[in-house]
Amino acid sequence: MIDTALLTAAASLAGLAIVSAAGLRGWNGWLQLKLRELEQNRPDPEAGAPSGMARIEMADLKERIRKLEAIAAGVDL
Repeated sequence: MIDTALLTAAASLAGLAIVSAAGLRGWNGWLQLKLRELEQNRPDPEAGAPSGMARIEMADLKERIRKLEAIAAGVDL
């Protein structure tokens, strides 16, 4: 007959395969969820929404203009 050690090893291997398959399926589902979240939060390029770097550059330019206007007006900062 079949040895009990061989039967235990085969059952363990089958169980490991099932758990691994379920884990991989869950991981793929989680990745798909995160991709959908990223796609929903992506700004519309046609709407002209500025990127994060463009916003920082714009704020920096506004600050420089404010300082230059203060210098031109003779106000000390």
